[in-house]
Amino acid sequence: MSAKRVAVLSPVAWRTPPRQYGAWETVASNIAEGLAARGWDVTLFATRDSVTRAHLHAVVDRGYEEDPAIDPKVAEYLHISEAFEHAAEFDLIHSHYDFMALAYTRLVKTPVLTTIHGFSSAKIMPVYEKYRDGYFVSISNSDRAPGLNYLATVYNGIDLSLYPIQERGGDHLVFLGRIHPDKGVHLAIEAARLSGLPLLIAGIIQDQTYFREQVEPHLDQTIRYIGPVDVPGKNELFAQARALLHLNTIPERFGLVLAEANAAGVPVIAMDLGSCSEVIEDRQTGFLVNTVGEAVRALERLGEINRNACRRRVQERFSIETMVAGYEQVYRTVFELEGKR
Repeated sequence: MSAKRVAVLSPVAWRTPPRQYGAWETVASNIAEGLAARGWDVTLFATRDSVTRAHLHAVVDRGYEEDPAIDPKVAEYLHISEAFEHAAEFDLIHSHYDFMALAYTRLVKTPVLTTIHGFSSAKIMPVYEKYRDGYFVSISNSDRAPGLNYLATVYNGIDLSLYPIQERGGDHLVFLGRIHPDKGVHLAIEAARLSGLPLLIAGIIQDQTYFREQVEPHLDQTIRYIGPVDVPGKNELFAQARALLHLNTIPERFGLVLAEANAAGVPVIAMDLGSCSEVIEDRQTGFLVNTVGEAVRALERLGEINRNACRRRVQERFSIETMVAGYEQVYRTVFELEGKR
């Protein structure tokens, strides 16, 4: 198996791994690094400024979200086509490029495995339906579309060495993620107000109107927005955190920040929507809630959560090693199925 050549196709919105925001690039990076560490011959297709121990293949200099001079569509299609023009050099292409890369899959003989990081809109589903017989992996059991040829669910894995455990934590509530209605920043603000606890908000502003109307008016000395943060910035937040609030308004697809917080020993209070119940073990690594009121009551029970237990669960279920072992099994399945054709 280790002699097989695998291409990992990462997005080019951000560098791989990203400096701050970029969940898909983070996962693609962790897979490439994990496979390389286990002896695989890996080529990472990503931006030219990406950092990897694998072979790096790039035609786009920087992420289009980081350089306004880059046209996103031009960058994406130069990048995706480059990977597929080199398909014959690989035994498998592992795509993290959503529906767009699927359009190339029938043009090459190399098998393509697609990790679906979420369905952004019903409008993209016709592409998935056309290529429904391809090879797919879901990142949670809850985030699946009927009729697709799923080979497995493989949970995202994080590099635990980046998130040392915070044995004690602090007195703040923390929100970390996209500033968007989907992520429920306004609900986190409401929970903070009702609980009387200070709140730190960090992340990229993805919806400027939402930020201006539902977040910015509430900012003061106790509810603060500090902008996007990198890994050291996340750890500074986790060191101050009594809990992470993740009061999402739509079903979560995976929720990488939930695992990152738990890795640092920080309890998570999340809405019981989508994958949150798969990532968070209710009353063990945090609390699953259905309303802001329940979230406020859960804050009174944080003493029940063992921070070391939070980290142990991430080590067992959401580490790079666990994720890569899961993908190795999926790769074996793909090679077996291809061998029967």
